[in-house]
Order: sequence, then C-alpha cells, then structure tokens
Amino acid sequence: MLPSASITADLTAKWQNGLGSRQMNEFSETTNRGTLYLVATPIGNLGDISQRAREILERAGAVACEDTRRTGKLFEHLGLRARRLLVANEHTEVSIGSTVIALLDQGHDVALVSDAGTPAISDPGERLVKYVSEEGYRVSVAPGPTAAVAALVLSGLPTKRWVMEGFLPRKGKEREARLASIAAETRTTVLFESPRRLRVTLHDLANFCGGDRPAAVMRELTKLYEETARGTLTELAARFSGDVKGEIAIVVGGAPQREVDDETVVAALREELASGETRRAAIDLVATTLGVARNRVYALALAVEE
Repeated sequence: MLPSASITADLTAKWQNGLGSRQMNEFSETTNRGTLYLVATPIGNLGDISQRAREILERAGAVACEDTRRTGKLFEHLGLRARRLLVANEHTEVSIGSTVIALLDQGHDVALVSDAGTPAISDPGERLVKYVSEEGYRVSVAPGPTAAVAALVLSGLPTKRWVMEGFLPRKGKEREARLASIAAETRTTVLFESPRRLRVTLHDLANFCGGDRPAAVMRELTKLYEETARGTLTELAARFSGDVKGEIAIVVGGAPQREVDDETVVAALREELASGETRRAAIDLVATTLGVARNRVYALALAVEE
C-alpha cells in the first residue's frame, strides 16, 4: 500500500528539515561523526544515477571505490570532483577500514561505490560495512540500480520468491555442489557470469537442472545493445554457443515441488558412496540435490551402512 499524499508530504518536510536522519539514528544526534553511505551507481546507462546519489557523492569527504579510473569517469560525467578516492576492492576493503573510521571521526561522510550497481552484492563492500557498523558508526544506503533485480524482473520468471547466487566457482567440487543446490532450489535463481564462460555454465545448468528448465539470459542490461533471451536451458545453451560480449546475468526458474521417497534417497546415497565420496560429503550432496532435509538423509545413511 502506498502512503497517502499527506503522509508523504509530512515525511518529505521532515527530511528537508534534517529531522528524518536524526530520528532514524538517535546516536547521530549526539555526535559529529560522519556516515558511511552505500551508493548505487548505474549498471550501464549513466542516466540512471539518482539525484540523492549525486548529492551524497558531491558532499562526501571521500569515495571508496573498486577502480579509481572508472569512478573518476562517473564523476566527470556528473560534473563533480571527488575530494578523495580510496581503493576498496576485494584486496583492500578490509585494510582501508581504519582510514574510513578516521574520516568518519573527523565528521566526514564516506561514500562506498562499486564499478556498477549496488555495492556489496557480488562486489566489494560487505566486509567494510560489517567492520564500520561493528565499530559503532552509522551506515546508510542510497538505493538504485541493481543488476540482479533488473535481470529478475526482465526474465518473465516468478519473482515472489527468489535467491541471488552471484558468480559460480569456476571448477571442482564446490562448483558441482552449487549447481546441485540450484537444481534443487524451488525459488527463482539469479546468477552472474562472464561472457567467455557463459556457454559452459549454461551447459552445466542444463545437465544439473534438466534441459527443459525455463531460464533467461540478459546481456548488457540498460545499455545500447541490451538483449534478453528466454527459453529452456537447452535452447539458451544452443543460442549462446558462440562468442559473446558484454556483462551477463542468468535467471533460472525454480525446481518443481516434488515428494522424494526413502528409496530414492537411499539409491542416491549408494551412488555417491560408490563413487568414493565420504559419508558426510554424500549426505550433503544428496540433501542438496534432492532438496531433502539433511537429518533425514543422515538417518537413512546410517541404515545403509548397517
């Protein structure tokens, strides 16, 4: 339900008078500390930057970003000049924590951005947010473009319940376990993939989920050559069997609900054990693949060994 016009006007007035932020965080009323803002930036079309995001970037004492060159180009497009840029990538986001805290102590706001989209979703930021919040400093967000949500709503697949999987491991048992988890997942799943690995990932998804599972592939979201392809995993694997360019999102429909009897679980356990898996690994794999409670699989595994 949308708020009434009178409520909306009242809230807007409070924010304009500076009351909204103080009411949301009483701690900030008694300090001069700055705030760490997670600022969403465009995932392709630069026109998607919000006015609030622009204002936060303009006034921030520092901007923590993955790549100073890419963020510098964004600032150039916006006609802004960053006071200070900090590198916050997967290697440095923890080490710059003390620098961010020092800036906040001095009363400076710090903006955290990724190369594209919302920080901390398949991008650096999660650990920095955890560190700053645990140290007792205020963390807020300027929401906006998010590739996962954009892909989901374009996919034509169910959106009431969904899960974000991000990038899959490139190989090995961990990749197989994640693929098995997606195969058993009843909710819609959103993944990211590089263009050079798209063909392999679609084939793997078809093998684990079944080739007739509905899915969609989004390429270059919000950009000039945006493309959305919908179909079964087998159809999509055939369509994207050649070279592909651009940033990719994959959305996979959920597994149909089904009842799994004990005989099916036991057969799956025996197959995994025969392949050389340990009992613990076999239990985890079968529970994930069949979507069965682990304690049930464990009980059946004990019976198999007797």
